[in-house]
Amino acid sequence: MVTRRTLPNRRTHEVVEFDHGGVRFVAGVGRFLDGTVAEVFMSAGKPGCQAENSARDAGILASLALQHGATVDDLRHSLVRLNNGAAAGPIGALFDLLEAPRG
Repeated sequence: MVTRRTLPNRRTHEVVEFDHGGVRFVAGVGRFLDGTVAEVFMSAGKPGCQAENSARDAGILASLALQHGATVDDLRHSLVRLNNGAAAGPIGALFDLLEAPRG
């Protein structure tokens, strides 16, 4: 059984805003002390709408996977892609943004 990696009480956190499928998403990304992504909080649209519920659920599931040893790259490559290679869902789009070269 893989144990859950504990997050420090104080950790870096960044906010990423992006559009996907005509919906505006806001993601909060928390990191472990080594800089790797540890948690994701996502929201979209109005509270209670389907996009909001799906975004929040995706963030929770991604956070649990990350804290149990998965990497952003593992998750990116496991998620659904469109024929053109773009992420089909918002969590994939967020992970693409996080893994994009910075410059």
